[in-house]
Amino acid sequence: MRSLRVLMMVLAGGQALLGVALVTNSVAVATAIWGDGDASTPCCTTPGEDHAGMVVFAGLLVLAVAAWGVTAALKFPTRHRNLRVSAFAYGWTALPFSWAFFQVIPLLGFAWLVPAVLAIVRPNQPESHAWFNHRPL
Repeated sequence: MRSLRVLMMVLAGGQALLGVALVTNSVAVATAIWGDGDASTPCCTTPGEDHAGMVVFAGLLVLAVAAWGVTAALKFPTRHRNLRVSAFAYGWTALPFSWAFFQVIPLLGFAWLVPAVLAIVRPNQPESHAWFNHRPL
């Protein structure tokens, strides 16, 4: 289970970096997505500045998902049964990030896909079931 715990920490760390980048560079990201505008835009704001709040919101959601992964991984020593389900669900939420990373840097998207799939598969293996179902006396 140590490998699943490390895997979840790595995925959560990558998500945390992405979330911080989205929050701190929200105007630049929004400008890259929605553009600078043209002569018909109002004098004081550009479409990138108008949509920066949406990018910050997305960054905060990504940070919340990363916090979920870290919290679940840190609670593994308790061997609570619901943590196995939480790890499985976290793997499924990490999977769409591979598509997002693939849009930016294709190699990073493929590199992210492998740990995300492993995070889905590892909680369903028999040793994972046995480890989480263990009841200490």
